[in-house]
Amino acid sequence: MKRKFLSSALICILFLSCTRNINDPVDYVNPLIGNISHLLVPTYPTVHLPNSMLRFTPNRENFTSNLMQGLPLNLISHRSGKVFNLAPFSGDPGNAVRKLNFTYDDEAVTPYSYSVVFDEEDITVRFAPSEKSGFFTLKPGSEGEHGIILRTTGNGEIAFEKNVISGYDTFDDIKTWLYLEFETEPSRVKALEGGELSDRSSSSGRRAGLLLSFGNKGRNELRIRYGISYISAEQARKNLMHDIPDWDFDKTMSEARKKWNDVLSAISVEGGTSDQMTVFYTSLYRCFERMIDITEDGKYFSPWNNKVEDANDTAFYTDDWVWDTHLALHPLQVILNPGREDEKITSYVRMARQSGWMPTFPTVTGDNHAMNGNHSAAVILDAWEKGIRNFDLEEAYDHLKNTILNETRLPWVKDSATWLDRFYDEKGYYPALRKDEPETCPKVHQFEKRQAVAITLASSYDDWCMAQIARELGKEADYEFFTKRSLNYRNLFKNDTGFYHPKDSSGNWIEPFDYRFDGGMGARDYYDENNGWTYIWQPYHAFDDLIQMMGGKEKFEQKLDQLFSEGLGKSKWQYYSTLPDATGNVGQFVMGNEPSMHIPYLYNLAGKPWKTQKRVRMLMDTWFRNDLMGIPGDEDGGGLSAFYVFSAMGFYPITPGIPEYQIGSPLFSKVIIHLDNGNTFSVVAKNNSLINKYIQSAMLNGKKLNGPVFSHSDILNGGTLVLEMGERPGSNW
Repeated sequence: MKRKFLSSALICILFLSCTRNINDPVDYVNPLIGNISHLLVPTYPTVHLPNSMLRFTPNRENFTSNLMQGLPLNLISHRSGKVFNLAPFSGDPGNAVRKLNFTYDDEAVTPYSYSVVFDEEDITVRFAPSEKSGFFTLKPGSEGEHGIILRTTGNGEIAFEKNVISGYDTFDDIKTWLYLEFETEPSRVKALEGGELSDRSSSSGRRAGLLLSFGNKGRNELRIRYGISYISAEQARKNLMHDIPDWDFDKTMSEARKKWNDVLSAISVEGGTSDQMTVFYTSLYRCFERMIDITEDGKYFSPWNNKVEDANDTAFYTDDWVWDTHLALHPLQVILNPGREDEKITSYVRMARQSGWMPTFPTVTGDNHAMNGNHSAAVILDAWEKGIRNFDLEEAYDHLKNTILNETRLPWVKDSATWLDRFYDEKGYYPALRKDEPETCPKVHQFEKRQAVAITLASSYDDWCMAQIARELGKEADYEFFTKRSLNYRNLFKNDTGFYHPKDSSGNWIEPFDYRFDGGMGARDYYDENNGWTYIWQPYHAFDDLIQMMGGKEKFEQKLDQLFSEGLGKSKWQYYSTLPDATGNVGQFVMGNEPSMHIPYLYNLAGKPWKTQKRVRMLMDTWFRNDLMGIPGDEDGGGLSAFYVFSAMGFYPITPGIPEYQIGSPLFSKVIIHLDNGNTFSVVAKNNSLINKYIQSAMLNGKKLNGPVFSHSDILNGGTLVLEMGERPGSNW
């Protein structure tokens, strides 16, 4: 184990510091950052093309895993749904069949390539991705019989003929079709049934498998290319022939590298340290793991109606956890890829048209319907307000309205409205249970609970988004209706404590109450994944009102100060046993979870932008690092990474749906965003350094900027934001 760790770490260091070309952003990317998690799910060393259907990651838990189960041919969702497990073998095939775990060494990862040594097998494996296809090479290090074992991970069927394997595997009842070719024909093929060899040349049923031996061919390299499809095996073959038409591994890898470099080059940075550049471009790489384009030859398989649909010249995207991504990832993609964002929203509309509900967590297998709120409303409004307008806004609104008014708000429940939802419609808040009071609504998820405060705040924000869309469409009655509901957060604000506080169905406060620990696992009885301290700073459309409810800017600032200073209140093991998502703490502030990302920027609204600058720099330097634990929490496929990309550039969108950005403290002396319309927007931080993090003055396109905010149109029109930096707070700015 020690040798594996040192070898892999050494490869990573050498890759990062010696072989990269400093002119190529892709060479800064380190997919191993965050491969060891603080508490929850680590990042995966995912190899793929930007927003592509095929994603590859080794079948191991995290970087410290001593054993690897094999090499999946695809990762269907951001971090789940591994299908078709491939494992190399050497020596006795009978022993290989019974071997389910492998030791490995010298693992090396880039966004566009992967290599590893299965050390006991003495085989080196390399992988390179394309859009819907992949390329493996296997090179044995010594003489002897060698080959591969290919198994399905779900209820699948695979068959072999000449040098081709075709068939399907399943995950969540959705079929992934496979067409796989060997450059040379195997000398022997055996089906696997119940883990043992059979004389058949095909295999079907749960955990089907094939063993393919290439005999004793010395050190000959085995080349394997394959395509996947959600439509058919024939479509998988077409995808392969389109993506990887020949047997040139280096060409496939080079093309993948170029595509990554083109995408990452949309943002140029200067003046940072090597580690800062690595964390920045790694974070940007993480922002292209979702959503994914599953269009195949102008068609796509829809799990919402289980049909193959025509794409009508617009790519179909899925795999989005919108509770996590609406805050920063979607706003970032609005800047970098407005055309692709347009197609993503059109895809949401299609999903709703086919299913009857606007989804919340759409995946390749359908809507997971996770978390709370329907924040696709925010994604749609934000894009529209920032000039993305090729999608059908009215149809999107109609689906959203139907979903918000008729579907239950209960988290992780896909069903029609319950009496709890009708209570909300009438009373303006979601009713909470008293401590230890038994649940009275049978549809409430047993683990996720009611999340009464979180649902009220999320619904208020969604309704505000709906009101803005209704006004845009000229629906005045709807605008007034949703505007009134967007104020429901006021019903749970407790003036004497300054917190959003749960109420029971009789309108009484739940008391006594501990804002740190009440609510059970993840505080889910009342909040969600985070405690009452995190939920003070919602909903996102009502910060001015929150300041007034707290008694003015000075008290608002004091509450922010207290957030970052308030102790955990228990030992660490006790705290995290109750709040495992609440990692990356600074006091009660939680850097490791998306609902906290905007909070340090709220000092701007209190009239103390220097505190935003101080806090944002500290958070980036502390919790986002070039090491194996360099992500503070569950990264969620771009959720946290997008916060870092924005903050490192020097600004952040605190309210999706309002086309403006709050200024923080950029890490780099110069940032250039190369926009899709041909313009560039630059942030120049003069005299910037680790110490000089405070803004003394600002100029936007040659004009003095007196406040810490600028508009989205300032970015779109191109221009330059010049910040004069210093080592002490610029109290006059």
